[in-house]
Amino acid sequence: MDNQIKKIGILTSGGDAPGMNASIRSIVRTAIKNNIEVIGFMRGYEGLINGDYINLDAKSVSDIMQRGGTILLSARCKEMMTDEGKQKAANVCKELNIDALIVIGGDGSLTGALHLSKLGVKVMGIPGTIDLDLACSEYTVGFDTAVNTAMEAINKVRDTSSSHERCCIIEVMGRNAGYIALWCGLVNGAEEVLIPERPNVTEDEIIELVKNNKNNGKVSNVIVLAEGFTAVEPHDLAKKIEKATNIETRATVLGHLQRGGSPTAVDRMHASIMGYRAVEQLLKGNINRIIILKNGKYDDVDLEEGLKATRVYDDSLYQLVKTFA
Repeated sequence: MDNQIKKIGILTSGGDAPGMNASIRSIVRTAIKNNIEVIGFMRGYEGLINGDYINLDAKSVSDIMQRGGTILLSARCKEMMTDEGKQKAANVCKELNIDALIVIGGDGSLTGALHLSKLGVKVMGIPGTIDLDLACSEYTVGFDTAVNTAMEAINKVRDTSSSHERCCIIEVMGRNAGYIALWCGLVNGAEEVLIPERPNVTEDEIIELVKNNKNNGKVSNVIVLAEGFTAVEPHDLAKKIEKATNIETRATVLGHLQRGGSPTAVDRMHASIMGYRAVEQLLKGNINRIIILKNGKYDDVDLEEGLKATRVYDDSLYQLVKTFA
């Protein structure tokens, strides 16, 4: 590596995701090997705007890889949405002599990085979100852990639902994307998956499905609902199913349970390699990029182009869910 970078800043922004700490550790250790000073801004862009940071060395990132959340903390920052806030953030980078800023977060966080790049700050992005909703990368830090956490919870709900011959509706996270729901629908053997990418499923169709399953001898039904599917509300749907079918029906909202917990091996590995690649690309003189995984290989794309990318929904995974139901 040709070291032209002397000082790097790191921040984690938006929703926390398991594996963020692995990326922080990787960035810091890689930077230190290349004689680069590293500071971490606390609470995302809020800390950057206010100049709230800590020095990061090899010891400060010891024993953090297995921890969920982020040691740098995270927060939503409304000030960063204003021109004044963006300029203040850029000014802090200049005042602290930061040669490059690495941002770990989702599309909102990386959009903030894009704004800073237009104000002269050299940035590098790492996709960190459980939602898997950044189209430029087939993997985002935290998704694998979130799916595994939800899968284990749904397994437990299925056990008790089968014992009581119930129908259960389980809402998972994912914001406006249905990928957590789709994966859980497949690996948990769900009878139905409701996702924003397929918005036209009606309550009557769901009720008819449950009735048919009962007539065909199914002991229980699991319906996985993505939070971005707004056509129904889980508890309201549960009442309607129970009234129409006379099958006891319960709704469970997993909520932020999915954002926490020790990251899986998959998340630790990808997050660590992405952190290394972020520093590597900066040292090669590449700036304003997003580190991505594409076709099973690590790569990087232009930050602005990466954020513009749109993912084309592939219905094949849903069709597998229905085939196996």
